[in-house]
Amino acid sequence: MAQRYDDKVDTAVDPITGLHRLGANGPSLATAIAVAGATRRRIALLHIDVDMFRSINTNMGSATGDQALAAIAQRLRRAVPRDGWIWRLASDEFVIGVGYREGELDGAGLAERLRDAFETPLSIPPYTLPVTLSIGIAVFPDHAPNAATLLSKAEEALRRVKQEGLNNVGLYSAAEDRGAPNDGFAQRFVEALDRGEFRLYYQPQVAAHDGGVTGFAALLRWQTDRGLLRPSQFLEPINRVGLAARLGAWVVESAIAQLAQWRAEGLDYLSMSVHLSGPLLVQRDCLDRIGALLHRYGLPGNALEFEIPESVLVTDSHRVHDTLTGLRAMGATLTVQDFGLGGLSFAALGQYPLDRIKIDRSFIRNVASDPRSAAIVRGIIAMGHQLGMKVIAKGVESEAELGFLRRNHCDFFQGYLFSPSAPADQLGEVVRKRFLLPGAFAATRPERTLLLLDDEENVLRSLVRLFRRDGYQILTASSVREAFDLLASNTAQVILSDQRMADMSGTEFLTRVRDLYPDTIRMVLSGYTDLATITEAINRGAIYRFLTKPWNDEELREHILDAFRAHERRAAGESVY
Repeated sequence: MAQRYDDKVDTAVDPITGLHRLGANGPSLATAIAVAGATRRRIALLHIDVDMFRSINTNMGSATGDQALAAIAQRLRRAVPRDGWIWRLASDEFVIGVGYREGELDGAGLAERLRDAFETPLSIPPYTLPVTLSIGIAVFPDHAPNAATLLSKAEEALRRVKQEGLNNVGLYSAAEDRGAPNDGFAQRFVEALDRGEFRLYYQPQVAAHDGGVTGFAALLRWQTDRGLLRPSQFLEPINRVGLAARLGAWVVESAIAQLAQWRAEGLDYLSMSVHLSGPLLVQRDCLDRIGALLHRYGLPGNALEFEIPESVLVTDSHRVHDTLTGLRAMGATLTVQDFGLGGLSFAALGQYPLDRIKIDRSFIRNVASDPRSAAIVRGIIAMGHQLGMKVIAKGVESEAELGFLRRNHCDFFQGYLFSPSAPADQLGEVVRKRFLLPGAFAATRPERTLLLLDDEENVLRSLVRLFRRDGYQILTASSVREAFDLLASNTAQVILSDQRMADMSGTEFLTRVRDLYPDTIRMVLSGYTDLATITEAINRGAIYRFLTKPWNDEELREHILDAFRAHERRAAGESVY
């Protein structure tokens, strides 16, 4: 093992990264350990592997790979403390060391600093390259007495980390039985939950047609004395000690409480997307607990989106199916989380009452340059739409990715391009702006003005609340005269009118509107059905569609969106009726 690190090279500095090679004439790990032993300091050694780096060389060429390595080395160098050490080990591997005493930056803290340095993707024109790191950590003198053994232990820690997936951090452990429950960890978890160490961060979800924020996805973090930890760093041991359902319940309640607060502030167009963990979902009382939370916080079911892991859906459990059916009956949106990673078959996809598919970042990262990735994403979007489902892309990080997804009719986006995840109290500007990346959406976002006519004020208020979330300019009238006055001074593309009003019927009003403003899309929303009158009005082209009260919120929103699209097709010279 030691021979691997004793690189026999003519120069001490790597020409691509500008870093010293390990074992050459640069900083000596053996000397650093000797000094640390004399001064009673520890040394944390981090063995770092750049995840999936080989695919950059394969798909984009070695020149791009070399530029990426240089950029990676530069970010690593900036993140390492001045008294730390950094070496290049192999093509996509680095070794970093830091000395510390109790209370100072240790290996875990440095690992988080390194991972945070890559939150923003690399820009290697014409590519935007997301980078994640797998990191193994070993500590002198805790795990090894000398340089060669310490390097070996850090490598072993990295090997174990990579067995668990990408983008993870692991500390070397001599214990062979890694699967045994850890009572000490369980106690630490309970104390952390009681002390409020778990936090929710939120990332906006954005509508494809105009860039408007429709809601937020809740993301779990753990604030420890080592720094802010992501789920990949603690969920596995939490699952192992049987506490995942308890944590999942905390996540759901915390997300619902935050949404209730936002809506109480007048942001009633917002929804909340929250992960529903498998251990919580399979509990008998899962549906009742969620229903009780909605009642306690005064939220409608349609304000929530639950993300369901594929690993739960492939089990074909009757209890899971019944719970999902119950959540759907409450009005909640059900989404397949990170579709394509968990082995869910198309047949299984059709067996559950699902509304959305969330495409994982791993499929999106190369869509602008890799034909195979592009074909996969196109196929997922087309399949979702054929099944009557909406599609949301997770991890959108470049305008090239956004452009591809919009051209291929993806419905929603989430990712660093729009906003990084943040605590609720830091999202005021995102909520205030409402429409993100106006430059990217301006060219394709038409002006959309909706006129609502109903002589019942409570109906008008309900309709305004419903459509405000979609970013339309809304005009309201409680009488036909008022509606005509508004049309005289405003351009409305879509009109939604009640049928039975004191001064004129809706069909008669819309017939007159057709003659005055023939380009409008005119619809009736009524609790009374006079089939002969409605049929005649449709046949004459006075109305585009007849809708009934009481309405289903999501279906009515879809009808209005279709009407605006019809107006835009007509403006482009296409036939609508």
